[in-house]
Amino acid sequence: MSRQGTDVEKNTKTAGFPTFAPMAALRFERMALDPGGKARAGMITTDHGEIPTPIFMPVGTVGSVKAVTQQQLKEDVGARIILGNTYHLYLRPGAAVLEAAGGLHRFNGWDRPILTDSGGYQVFSLAANRKIKEEGVMFQSHIDGSRHLFTPESVMDIQRSIGADIIMAFDECPPYPSDYEYARKSMDLTHRWLDRCVQRLAETPDKYGYTQNLFPIVQGSTYADLRKASCEYIASKNAAGNAIGGLSVGEPEEMMYEFTEHCTDNLPVDKPRYLMGVGTPWNILECIDRGVDMFDCVMPTRNGRNGMIFTTAGVINIKNKKWASDFSPIDPGLPNELSQYYSKAYLRHLFAADEILGMQLASLQNLSFYLWLVTQAREQILAGTYHSWKKDMVTQVKTRL
Repeated sequence: MSRQGTDVEKNTKTAGFPTFAPMAALRFERMALDPGGKARAGMITTDHGEIPTPIFMPVGTVGSVKAVTQQQLKEDVGARIILGNTYHLYLRPGAAVLEAAGGLHRFNGWDRPILTDSGGYQVFSLAANRKIKEEGVMFQSHIDGSRHLFTPESVMDIQRSIGADIIMAFDECPPYPSDYEYARKSMDLTHRWLDRCVQRLAETPDKYGYTQNLFPIVQGSTYADLRKASCEYIASKNAAGNAIGGLSVGEPEEMMYEFTEHCTDNLPVDKPRYLMGVGTPWNILECIDRGVDMFDCVMPTRNGRNGMIFTTAGVINIKNKKWASDFSPIDPGLPNELSQYYSKAYLRHLFAADEILGMQLASLQNLSFYLWLVTQAREQILAGTYHSWKKDMVTQVKTRL
């Protein structure tokens, strides 16, 4: 082992983090299939711990889930895995700082699994400031306008330095709508880039003494033949898991559900399936029913900071005057001390006073609700009652209070 690796092990021990020997690839065990549909309960095992599925992953784009501490994520929210983003972490604090820290786990104090998005979506969202070519993507930083090149190889190197347990392949995410020819060319480019990602990982070792697992990403826009071809191509790589990208980008909900199911029907049954960037509580319930295991979305924290509160009884706009004298708990149905300790009236007051605690409490409530929801879904799948339970729960969580 290199001197750097030895130092990281020593520092990890003093910080209370586990050491890893021998390294093991991510494993997925399917534990139950709901008889009424395609919902699955399973267990993902990584070197940083187990992840019961279905699971929701809070988004910590820059190494932090906004307004929430790592201790709160574990103790109050019950998060089992969080996300980081390659584009943002590459720009700040940079790969050199993360390597000096011993990886993102030690940098931010999170000792459970981490997944990193490759940054492809962020780069491609900068449509006016980037140029796509076979080599990769040239883009301008949203921070200072400096120019950078992301290639499949460099993105793999950056994610190695970040040190996530699950790393995403570099892909192009086509917009909705896309014409067929653009979607086909984009998919083919994503596949060629995937080959280069696989090759780069084969040439480079895992960092920090634990395994980093690649998830390829299915593309193909809203064309069934392209989605099927993409599923087959990425499945041929026999990766530890597979992701579905390019959905929840503006298409109607029913179309998202249709193409999600089309992908799960064509992806390996013995690997976890990750639907990227989805979504609302009802989106998650519907896509669990279609065979998805993993979800992420900024909605619970972003919408929470703007006063939208997700509860077991439905959706609340806490800024509405109707809550000003409602002294009932934020969410009496959620078995969470925070949700029952503070009242709706107090939370509304915090927003009216522009008090930052309001945004924190709202974020914690929403994340706690999302994790509660997928935990309830898992229990229903294990009991064989998910499909019937889901119908009532979708109606309940969509209710505007």
